[in-house]
Amino acid sequence: MPLFDVIGLGSEKLAVVIDIGAAYTKCGFASETSPRHIIRSVLTHTINGQTETVSVVTNEQERNPDELYAVLRDFLHQIYFRYLLVNPRDRRVIICESVLCSTLWRNAIAKVLFKHFEVPSVLFAPHHLLALFTLGVPSGLIMDCGFTETGTAILKAVQTIPLGSKAIHKHLEEQLMERSLVQIETGVKPLSSVVNSLGNETLEDIKVRTCFVAPKFSGPEGEPRPASLVPKVDYPLDGGRILRIEGQIREQTFDILFDGDEEEKSLATCLLDSLLKCPIDTRKPLAENIVLIGGTVMTPGFKHRLMQEIYCLLQSPRYKENLFMKTIKMHQTPISANCTSWLGGE
Repeated sequence: MPLFDVIGLGSEKLAVVIDIGAAYTKCGFASETSPRHIIRSVLTHTINGQTETVSVVTNEQERNPDELYAVLRDFLHQIYFRYLLVNPRDRRVIICESVLCSTLWRNAIAKVLFKHFEVPSVLFAPHHLLALFTLGVPSGLIMDCGFTETGTAILKAVQTIPLGSKAIHKHLEEQLMERSLVQIETGVKPLSSVVNSLGNETLEDIKVRTCFVAPKFSGPEGEPRPASLVPKVDYPLDGGRILRIEGQIREQTFDILFDGDEEEKSLATCLLDSLLKCPIDTRKPLAENIVLIGGTVMTPGFKHRLMQEIYCLLQSPRYKENLFMKTIKMHQTPISANCTSWLGGE
């Protein structure tokens, strides 16, 4: 008997639940309260001594089916035989997918699971629906703020905007390159003169460790925001270099999600526009059953700022004349927001 089947002795062989996100993948077994592993959604190849990192999800439309098949095959091989240690032939599979998932990607992963791993069955379940399963409510408005974009999925009122962790990383890197200093052996120099760019892993670590979502600035219109009272912090880079991060950067990095883009689209307008597209008799129950999922919403202060923005927009003529509601309610999920969909899949 293979070693990886030992863990299944004496109990029913539970289904494998896999949630492949743009940045991270959650994998584990049904009936468990949390994923066994959370890994990056990338595959690392070493060819002729050169290491190449390939994303499992992004740019799938630019790949031919054979290349996508090979990437997903190797990635799922790691999940089964490095992290979960089970025989895929004995386990049913549940794939948590986005409602905007491409047919090419869905067909490729189904082909890998059935033809290469010979799994007994595969269930593709939309992760917005799975998030509601964890709460036991019949209907709700799901806002998924992930890596590449933020979207809401209800009925035929799907709304998406290109604001997520990827946009935050880009904005944070621009601010650091423009304003931050680095302490090196020879003295203090601007960050832009020391490095050309910061990797996604470094930017994510800086974002998680030092940044937060500040409350909405409610001063008179046209008045500049006062100087930040948030203290500076020192972040260690490799090679003994120390990056000094200004308090204003820590406080205002996430403002890009709420200030909107060139079309004045923000997270709050995305949510309210989605409600406007719903039948009028469903708007009130949906507004009272909002569920936030995705890693970005776990940032300290995120939920409070989003509620501030929503109530502020409800006073504007555009929404006040069309959305006659005074109460917005958000659920507290039983698990961290980045794993909510995975939990529903089990």
